[in-house]
Amino acid sequence: MKVLVEADGGSRGNPGPAGYGAVVWSADRKRVLGERKEFIGRATNNVAEYRGLIAGLEEAAEMGANDVAAQLDSKLVVEQMSGRWRVKHPDLIPLRQRALELARAFDVITYRWIPRAENAHADRLANEAMDSGAQASPEAEAAEAVSPAGWTGALGAPTRFLLLRHGQTELSVERRYSGRGNPPLTELGRRQADAAARHLGQRGGIAAVVSSPLQRAYDTATMAAKALGLDVIVDDDLIETDFGDWEGLTFGEAAQRDPGLHGKWLRDTGVAPPGNGESFDAVAQRVRRARTRIIAEHGDATVLVVSHVTPIKSVLRLALDAGPGILYRLHLDLASLSVAEFYPDGGSSVRLVNQTAYLE
Repeated sequence: MKVLVEADGGSRGNPGPAGYGAVVWSADRKRVLGERKEFIGRATNNVAEYRGLIAGLEEAAEMGANDVAAQLDSKLVVEQMSGRWRVKHPDLIPLRQRALELARAFDVITYRWIPRAENAHADRLANEAMDSGAQASPEAEAAEAVSPAGWTGALGAPTRFLLLRHGQTELSVERRYSGRGNPPLTELGRRQADAAARHLGQRGGIAAVVSSPLQRAYDTATMAAKALGLDVIVDDDLIETDFGDWEGLTFGEAAQRDPGLHGKWLRDTGVAPPGNGESFDAVAQRVRRARTRIIAEHGDATVLVVSHVTPIKSVLRLALDAGPGILYRLHLDLASLSVAEFYPDGGSSVRLVNQTAYLE
């Protein structure tokens, strides 16, 4: 499907209160297929422009587009995304990287500068977003003052993600790639899941339990849900990476079987394992969908998300607004707990990574 993405961002003060707008049109520009707008707190015009492009590309990706024509009235963003201008400002480097990651998911993508007058729809959305920030209530301002991420400019009460990795399986004991296969928890794995459940039950304050559909995660989630008096909600987008023909192999076995491809896979998150495997970029795209759904369905609640290494790392990466390299630098133990928060204005924070003390 071919679509047209128009995006805009603005800042009243540069830096100052900022927001973006993005609209996805049909290829003939006769129908609006999707819109996004968001107040992002204090930021520069260029940051807001990039955030608008990212939102537009995310919207296009979620509706299944494969051919995208992106139009913006920011000469800087168009030239940097086209590779003709260097990115010098440190605030823009991760934003351009995120936009490039999204762009790789499309078969075709082009960038074109247009005058502001031709970008009126996205400009209106961006101004509406900035207006909404200017009209923030005293309650929202108070929430910002006490928010742990308040110093970043995040507004409102966040959705808190408690990210729990499943317990041990036989494949994890042998350190084998364990993706879409469905090994059960070992006896130790069940004890780990039980310890995590008791810890979470004592903690309380959890509104929902959302799990990967794979048995090892679902069984871990079921124990926690029982301790919390909740049901388990299954979200297919939280499933582990599909390792294709490497499923069940050790690191060394996969490297010996496909030395060139395995080495490239370790360096490039856009590369997929052989046998219709799944790239880490593809995982990130569906995890982003899951995160968006959870926020939409549960608002400012605390949600327990039970999943696997790569999806949990992908959520943490979103919260850190980090590049793909962080996937290779985070370590998550079996049955470990991490915590990320996502704010209604687009801000985010990570409060905890790889807690395992309750397993001792």
